[in-house]
Amino acid sequence: MRSASSLFVDLRGERHHVLTWGHSGAPVLILVHGWMDVAASFQFLVDALTRDWYVVAPDLRGFGRSAWQPQGYWFPDYVADLDALVRHFAGGEPARLVGHSLGGNVVMHYAGVRPRRVARVVSLEGFGIPEEGARKAPEKLGAWLDALEEPPAFRPYASLAAVADRLQKNNPRLARDRAEFLAAHWARVRPDGSADLVSDPRHRLPFPTVNRMEEAFAVWRAIEAPVLWVAAADSRLPHWLDGHPEGEVGTGGLAGVRRRLAAVPHGRLGVIDDAGHMLHHDQPAAVAAQIEPFLVD
Repeated sequence: MRSASSLFVDLRGERHHVLTWGHSGAPVLILVHGWMDVAASFQFLVDALTRDWYVVAPDLRGFGRSAWQPQGYWFPDYVADLDALVRHFAGGEPARLVGHSLGGNVVMHYAGVRPRRVARVVSLEGFGIPEEGARKAPEKLGAWLDALEEPPAFRPYASLAAVADRLQKNNPRLARDRAEFLAAHWARVRPDGSADLVSDPRHRLPFPTVNRMEEAFAVWRAIEAPVLWVAAADSRLPHWLDGHPEGEVGTGGLAGVRRRLAAVPHGRLGVIDDAGHMLHHDQPAAVAAQIEPFLVD
């Protein structure tokens, strides 16, 4: 594995943990992880990159070793944190951004609202979330209020090995050595040997607002940089976006993703075979082979 450096930076008055790989004189590449994940999740992808990069990967607020927020978590804050991170590490240079899942949606929105600060954008399995109608607004706000009365919590695991077991259960493709590496970053060991997840359980609060994709489309249409969307051939995400959460989908089932990509002016779609939603864990070399030429093209 390539050695990562760990540091803390102040972003918008909050302490954020950041991992970096490479040296600061190389081109900057910023990686943004997904929901319930951490920066170290990109280790296998970084190991597969062949060019000289200064890779910067933050723990998003409330994840990993970054500060938790008692008031909860809102998508615009992730975009604002990325804005501060780009200024800190890329200065005045347009940034190359790669995001996975939630992180993919963050980098897409950032590219739309700060188009001159972005050179290239890659979204790995981050294609927005399901559309919701306004009629659901009372139900969603009520569910959020109910959840505030009984805040969510994570149960402890018996050990780090048990965390690795859960990661492999969630992703059967994940090799044991990779699961154990991730477990050590996803959780911390208690004095009694049990393990707690290092993510704030308030991330599990339901959204109090409805999702309106026309707003996302408006942001995406403002993107000026070339965009690469990368889908996993065996991901359930396309079914979820189209309102059919069960079952897997092959490359022929990406019609909904392609419809959304039509809102991106300079977008293209790539597919990684033999991979699920955590494609950068399942096939890091194949992901690197797709995204790296695009980032330097």
